[in-house]
Amino acid sequence: MPLTMGDIDAVCDLVNDLCGICLDSSKSYLIESRLGQIVEDHGCTSYEDLVRKVRLGADSRLKRQVVDAITTNETLFFRDQYMFEALRHKALPELIDAKEKTAFPTRLRIWSAACSTGQEPYSLAITLSELIPDVHRWDIQILGTDISDKVVAKASRGWYAKHEIERGMSPERLQKYFVPEDNGWRIRDEIRALVSFQRQNLLEPFGMSARYDMVFCRNVAIYFTREVRRDLFHRLAATMIPDGYLFVGAQEFLADVGPNFTPQHHCRGTFYRPNMRIPSYV
Repeated sequence: MPLTMGDIDAVCDLVNDLCGICLDSSKSYLIESRLGQIVEDHGCTSYEDLVRKVRLGADSRLKRQVVDAITTNETLFFRDQYMFEALRHKALPELIDAKEKTAFPTRLRIWSAACSTGQEPYSLAITLSELIPDVHRWDIQILGTDISDKVVAKASRGWYAKHEIERGMSPERLQKYFVPEDNGWRIRDEIRALVSFQRQNLLEPFGMSARYDMVFCRNVAIYFTREVRRDLFHRLAATMIPDGYLFVGAQEFLADVGPNFTPQHHCRGTFYRPNMRIPSYV
């Protein structure tokens, strides 16, 4: 079914409203390749007809299908190694040292936003287990969230095919932290116990009571408009403790978000501490 300019405009507006992703006419191929089958399956006469049905809201499954189809779930274990080096050698040791002076020295709260199929939160859980010898005596909660119900379900299962495991997982870690299952690999229960998953649209109010020590929101805001992006990172900062750490994608820079979003570099990786008090000089 050929795309018209009316179709493209309608789909772009819908996608922006649903998940903040900013598309334009240059993405017509993506619209056709990802939504074409849905248009046929639901007997729509055009892409505009599909948009109309989604907006009417009579079929909640259709809305989920569109979100699942349009969102990019490209990920791998230990993605952007420099970031994990900065986490391992700088951010986590600093955070653990700071925790020793608090009423809850063994409590860590970490949020992996837009976590896709779970490789990032599981990589974080593995990193913690390697740095903290008695990690299961600690009060650790790693939350992974994503807008797609489909990928949240897969992440919760913790099972990965061979080609998914081979992307980023070393043979040594594979043997230590996974067990073979159904021609693939499942994360071991002791690592799985550190992580929980739930659906979260980053455009909607977070509604979370936890104050996070670390927030990871990588490679998703690059698809948002500047205004949506700025608003997102300010709202993420509001969920964090005063000296918390924020990690974004390797090619993302937050200089335009605000004066508190000054990058800190370590091991060629970058993180932010947006709630740290900025010294005032007379």
